[in-house]
Amino acid sequence: MTEYGVTEEGFVLKPFDILLQEGVDRVKAVLGIDLTSTSPVRKLLEVAAHEDAEVWKLMEDLYYANFVSTAYGDALDLLGEDVGLTRRDLFSEGTVRFTLAGAAPGRSYVVPEGTIVTTATAPVRAFATTAAARLGTTAPTADVTVAAVDRGDTYDRGKDTLTVVDPLWQQVYLGDFAPATLTVTNPSPTTGGARRESDEVYRARLTGLARDLWTLDSVRQEVLDVNGVVDVVLSDPLGGVDVSQSYFDMFTFDQRQFSTERHVGEPYFFDVLVAHDYQWPWRTTGPVPGVYERVSAAVDRVRPVGVHANIVEANHIETGVRATVIVEAGSDSSALQSAILRRLAADIGGLRLGGDVRYSHVMAAFVEQPGVVDVQQLHLRRCPLAFGRITFGAVPHQTAVVEAAVGENLVMGPTELAVLQPESVLIDLTVVVR
Repeated sequence: MTEYGVTEEGFVLKPFDILLQEGVDRVKAVLGIDLTSTSPVRKLLEVAAHEDAEVWKLMEDLYYANFVSTAYGDALDLLGEDVGLTRRDLFSEGTVRFTLAGAAPGRSYVVPEGTIVTTATAPVRAFATTAAARLGTTAPTADVTVAAVDRGDTYDRGKDTLTVVDPLWQQVYLGDFAPATLTVTNPSPTTGGARRESDEVYRARLTGLARDLWTLDSVRQEVLDVNGVVDVVLSDPLGGVDVSQSYFDMFTFDQRQFSTERHVGEPYFFDVLVAHDYQWPWRTTGPVPGVYERVSAAVDRVRPVGVHANIVEANHIETGVRATVIVEAGSDSSALQSAILRRLAADIGGLRLGGDVRYSHVMAAFVEQPGVVDVQQLHLRRCPLAFGRITFGAVPHQTAVVEAAVGENLVMGPTELAVLQPESVLIDLTVVVR
């Protein structure tokens, strides 16, 4: 096999010095002329070798463009089109300004994360806030970042077009504002919807793409592609081979079921446990399509006929911390506390269903923050779970807010997803300047 080009180890690039030496050897063998560094012929050979080196680089790119793990750009798009998975658009983002009128003196009004604001004209485009805003008589306005609830450049809207706080959302989450009134607008356009996801993200989706139909893997793939879905766990109690049965391996294949037989006409269900982001409601609310409806539509595309999905919302467990944080003299306590909470929210937000909140990771979020000297009496907290959603797997029973002892992790059940909001009442930090 050749030493360069396509080899058993992959594509081996022929370097410039080898290309030049091969040209020099050919000319010497044919013409036998002077080829020192000042020779005009050698200069021509060097130029030709440079051109050949560029051709070799192009051949290397063409070779690696055939594989998902090494392709990039347009080549990666073509590989995705071959398997029916295209690169996705990103979410449009921007800033809105909330204005409160008629506020009661001394009262603080909170516009929570995930508040839905929309355009006033059709087609309606909905956005969700990504942070909470506090308003009152002393601060009647607040600017908050928003992100579109769907992908694409149709959500790139101009200035002063996001002027409606969704009425249904306002009725549910902002109903206690009366008699104060809340208005909204966007002082600058929303942008970013025309961007496409990066090669790294797209490559990860292609690598994990299920290449089969009517399987749990294909269902999992479809659900994870739904906007707002964070994680999914599937349970198929009647599927597969049940080796615990006494008659396993004692009859001819295709003459009898491997596992428990069902009655004639009895529907077959499997559980789809879905954890979703706060920006998307579980059921359709106003202009925002619900996660349940979109997951149901996605599963219907890949489930076998007669096999139905029981779509269940995961238990989103609110978590928090109680601790005393000792900081260096001259530190900005408020900024330091905000930075710690942002780090904790990002770390806990990266967990998956059943992922425990580890004491060591939370401690690291504190001590790795510049300006923090010590952390004392660090306790992890969690809210009780919601019962009645799904039953597989053991989940600890709580009836009140749980505060773990110093050094203990927060153990999550297989149906639980830990979340942390910086504005949560479970967060109790005392900052002491040394």
